[in-house]
Amino acid sequence: MALREILKFGDEALRKKCRVVTAFDKKLWELLDDMAQTLHGEQGVGLAAPQVGILKRAVVIDLLDGKGVHELINPVILSQEGSQTGNEGCLSAPGEWCEVERPAKVTVKAFDRNGEEFTITGEGLMARALCHEIDHLDGILFIDRVKPDIAPR
Repeated sequence: MALREILKFGDEALRKKCRVVTAFDKKLWELLDDMAQTLHGEQGVGLAAPQVGILKRAVVIDLLDGKGVHELINPVILSQEGSQTGNEGCLSAPGEWCEVERPAKVTVKAFDRNGEEFTITGEGLMARALCHEIDHLDGILFIDRVKPDIAPR
């Protein structure tokens, strides 16, 4: 495992749409392990592969709630409910925080590192993290989600 460099806002790779993962192999496992180590090293909640320069649809999330690291490959939001507005930041924009509206609850279909499909439902912070990281896979940054009436002045 190794710490990977996190790309910062302004890097063009963060605006690219990621490719679907088709090989569930040792190379993917190494990426996921490195992403988890990098996430913990930066004391973040979530990290998407494009943030470490890999344009693949892979995400790791750890809410530090004792449930460990959630690995999601090729995640797709199946449903969303409600609304929550809260302070959101990003490891690619250290020290920047904005109020962002997200769904209060989301259900996501994804694959694990072995290619097994599963669904996960998240509420509150988990819903926010799932949406934030999946956005990264489509080149969308949290600052794109800031509503004009709640943008920082």
